[in-house]
Amino acid sequence: MAKQWSEGHSTAILCVGASSGPEGLLASGSEGGEVTVWSQEGTIIGRLTLPGEEDSTGVVFSPAAPSQLYVSHGDTVSVLDPRNLKGPVEEFQGAGEEEINALALNETGSSLAVADDSGAVRVLELPGGKVFRTLRRHTNICSSVAFRPHRPNNLLSAGLDMQVMLWGLQKTRPLWTLNLQDVAEEEGDHQQRPGQLFNPPLVHCVSVASCGNILGCAAEDGRVHLMRIGSGSKLEQQGAVKAHSQGASQAHFVNFLPHPYWLVTGGNDGQVALWDLSKHPVVTPEAKAKTRVTAAPRRKGKSKAKRKEQSQDKAKSPPKAEAEKEEGEDEVAAGSEEVMEEKSGPKLNISHGDKVNWLCPAVLKGEPSVVVADQSSSLTVYPLNQL
Repeated sequence: MAKQWSEGHSTAILCVGASSGPEGLLASGSEGGEVTVWSQEGTIIGRLTLPGEEDSTGVVFSPAAPSQLYVSHGDTVSVLDPRNLKGPVEEFQGAGEEEINALALNETGSSLAVADDSGAVRVLELPGGKVFRTLRRHTNICSSVAFRPHRPNNLLSAGLDMQVMLWGLQKTRPLWTLNLQDVAEEEGDHQQRPGQLFNPPLVHCVSVASCGNILGCAAEDGRVHLMRIGSGSKLEQQGAVKAHSQGASQAHFVNFLPHPYWLVTGGNDGQVALWDLSKHPVVTPEAKAKTRVTAAPRRKGKSKAKRKEQSQDKAKSPPKAEAEKEEGEDEVAAGSEEVMEEKSGPKLNISHGDKVNWLCPAVLKGEPSVVVADQSSSLTVYPLNQL
């Protein structure tokens, strides 16, 4: 049965994070700079409104120090003590060039990645918050970042320019770039009936499975685009799952179920779904023989998604994509294999009924669960043990 956690916020909740520490605390952030810390039972442990009252867009607990909680608001990241929410312990002001959309920590808690509205990704050294790298290749809002497990110097980024990039943090250019609009065109998605609504694959969320080699991207076309990273960090295969009838806003691999290829997704259609991808041809190479299609060489996509409306109009000169191109940049080449879309449905489908802002898989009181944030000021917790 679903449970409601309420009274922690007065505005719509935008993000949720779970601690890996022994207490298993959760934190949520909402519009207006509100942050709330919850126990596993849904009891409120602390509440805080951050200075400036800008929306809290990302919350992430340090895997190395459960007493550190990182929250993004505006262009700032605040470090909080979740057991003592009196105010920021530390602030990294100007951590983002513009408003920050997402945060990610590597497994050792030594690097914090910050994705912002300018399309830049900054990597901050911890402790201290010194900017170690600034990665500029996205031509639109960078909406999501994720470190690869077992490879603390590998970072994935994705954005509203429909591009997914893998970075090696020794360099400031990506190891590879995949343009999902090019993929959609190759699959013939552009040949649609007149008047049919077409949503481009703007990427809202990127997640990496605990094995470190499989990633999923929730996109505005309703699909979760899947990629397999092979040896040498090369892109080996890509495919998709048609997950939602409207834009997919969230996709998170679940690391506490029997294998690492369970994925929970949420969308603008108000659905929350749990998928077993262990037999998907992108995940299981043996299955690809039946469904393999060799990808044609790709050109670099030049189209730009319309930037989201922002509170102030920020005049920007168009990015000098051509001037910035470096020789040797590894655009995703013809060698990567493309696999057909998975047709089998989810193992669990929940009609949540409201647009999903965030999903957070968590084990609560020993029960596998997913915490859902939507347009309201309450959280909903669904058990995943109906499998």
